[in-house]
Amino acid sequence: MSHKRIPKRKAAIAVGGVAALGAAALLLPQANASQDGGARGGASTARTLKADDADDLAARLSKLLGDAFAGSYYDSANRQLVVNVTDVSGDNNVIVQAKKAGAEVRQVDNSTAELQAAARTLRTKATIPGTAWAVDPRTNKILVTADSTVTGTRWDRLESTVDGLGSGMATIKKSAGTFKTFVSGGDAIFGGGARCSLGFNVTAGDGSPAFLTAGHCGVAAEQWSDAQNGAPIATVDQATFPGNGDFALVKYDDPNTQAPSDVNVGGGQSVQILRAAEATVGQQVFRMGSTTGLHDGQVLGLDATVNYPEGTVTGLIQTDVCAEPGDSGGSLFTQDGGAVGLTSGGSGDCTSGGETFFQPVTTALTATGATLGDAGAGDGQQAGGDQQAGGDQQAGGDQIGGGQEAGAGAGDGSDGPGAADDPSGADASNGQAPGTGHASGTGNAGRSGRSGLTDTH
Repeated sequence: MSHKRIPKRKAAIAVGGVAALGAAALLLPQANASQDGGARGGASTARTLKADDADDLAARLSKLLGDAFAGSYYDSANRQLVVNVTDVSGDNNVIVQAKKAGAEVRQVDNSTAELQAAARTLRTKATIPGTAWAVDPRTNKILVTADSTVTGTRWDRLESTVDGLGSGMATIKKSAGTFKTFVSGGDAIFGGGARCSLGFNVTAGDGSPAFLTAGHCGVAAEQWSDAQNGAPIATVDQATFPGNGDFALVKYDDPNTQAPSDVNVGGGQSVQILRAAEATVGQQVFRMGSTTGLHDGQVLGLDATVNYPEGTVTGLIQTDVCAEPGDSGGSLFTQDGGAVGLTSGGSGDCTSGGETFFQPVTTALTATGATLGDAGAGDGQQAGGDQQAGGDQQAGGDQIGGGQEAGAGAGDGSDGPGAADDPSGADASNGQAPGTGHASGTGNAGRSGRSGLTDTH
């Protein structure tokens, strides 16, 4: 992200609100699928949709189908919305309505109410540090994940609880890492000896410029700087962690701060953030953090519960996107400018992989009373301005992975408060994100005349 007062020049390489993100080999062919409602193949009448449109359709069908609706997910290969329905007692009208609306319909065994009841049982009987669970609509089960610390009697307790839910209700997956929050570090921010990443710039309810980051960062320090050991430039206004989320609203101390609504992905490139977006299971998403740079993956589950050592957090998004210490609070977004989440925590790293959980941006905005978009930027680049999503240049015109790689150039951490300056020693120190070949936000690679809490990732 870019964050503070900026010269009135455009450093973003954006087409229709979408920049060519510099992540090697992350090509998205046909990312902007047609929405003509035509049939795919002979028998199917499901429409081809973009992920955002699929989420809108899922919301409408959830209301239309009522108790018969048992979740949905986005089939990214066919670009279709798949809707689960339970036994409708011969009422084919339910299926007919869903198909007419453009969804692929699949009958499943577990209803939404049954899955929610199972999740409550897990919360009551298996709230064990190092465990997490979320509904996976692709399997119509609850996916329970246990990290490497869950052994012995704790594993027995978890396994017994899952077995007690009944056959076909839940599955257990072991993670090689340990669940933890990623405090250490879009742009790096520093406070109270901790390093985090800024998520998205917003406008607070009183009209002042602010940004969102992880709640566990917000409770770790009251004031935050754009440089290690630098003067504070922003103060925490609200923070939630643990409990019903992991988010914080941090207000810039200077009310004239220009806070553009974009994500700086390094290499002089950025993605304009146009709106807050709900996550959809199966959707491809991108994460930017100051330690590991740009990585992508898929949404695996919604309304996830994670039992961190510090306490239980509910309402998160589960993904297979990697992250590492220092990425906390960083941006989770879509190719076409949708702000989806804030990095919370998880297990693994960007070499071996793992799970990462994110705070939904929509929930954080509602809770804090903030709105997404530029706060006093003054340069005409307001979200929803002349670069509307869905204009002449749709997502997919410039594919992610097109253009130059983020971090091409000098990314050795020589110029910025990068990992080498982190007293915790937890951050990568070579200026490159493992496995991506682009800058992790510690050197010149992210500097292109952009402003920000730091101009690098």
